[in-house]
Amino acid sequence: MKNQPAKIYGVLGNPIHHSLSPVMHNAAFKAEGFNGVYVAFESSDPEGSIRGMRALGICGMSVTIPFKTAVMPYLDELDPLAEQIGAINTILNQGGHLKGYNTDGLGSMKALEKKIDLAGKRCVLVGAGGAARGIGFMAREKGMKLVVANRSADRGRALAAFLDCPFIPLERIQETETDVLIQSTPVGMFPHENASPVPDGMLRKEMVVMDAIYNPLETRLLKSARARGCTTISGLEMFIHQGAEQFRLWTGLNPPVDVMRAVVKNALEPK
Repeated sequence: MKNQPAKIYGVLGNPIHHSLSPVMHNAAFKAEGFNGVYVAFESSDPEGSIRGMRALGICGMSVTIPFKTAVMPYLDELDPLAEQIGAINTILNQGGHLKGYNTDGLGSMKALEKKIDLAGKRCVLVGAGGAARGIGFMAREKGMKLVVANRSADRGRALAAFLDCPFIPLERIQETETDVLIQSTPVGMFPHENASPVPDGMLRKEMVVMDAIYNPLETRLLKSARARGCTTISGLEMFIHQGAEQFRLWTGLNPPVDVMRAVVKNALEPK
């Protein structure tokens, strides 16, 4: 009905001012004629944020750094895949029943599969946070041979144990030969675009290098990789594909992927 209020959706994180999720999802709602509005929520209280979601009847939430595992105890149900992964990035509110999903892994694999056949490929996964859990789990499911590299040895070893794969300290990453490198940490994200967690010396032209960061569109890591002849994949593709699956979960509609990509890309390009 025309006079019904818009359904409210949002993204929960800290910091969150850089997020282009509102740009992407609001454009998707408009393109499909869906009566929804999507806003950003910055918080330092994951439990209080989930209580607020229930109390205000917020219909769906994206979850980003640092809350992809922190919000899980306060949900009513986890999708089986999210439960296996142990991290969520999406919440669906069905009449006060909050269910968590993980679309990070799906988004990353869709982006990678456009460039390379994944089965049997060696892959170094940089990072051990919530995004890394989703990406690593799905990479393993696709038959990739994983190695986890992380600055914190305790967190890195814990993720490697979960993924049943080797761990190497980040400072030793150059000792590892790989077909694919996936960077899943916030290092290099706006406004710290000049940072990279990976030394240029390990980048070889035979490699595929993907950075989960989408802002900036080309991180320092991707610039270095491109200069050395690597095949590069921007975090934009992962961001769009994980967002498309969120849109599908929340609305039941097919996501307008081309619209979502165009509006985010436009927002990221220098004006």
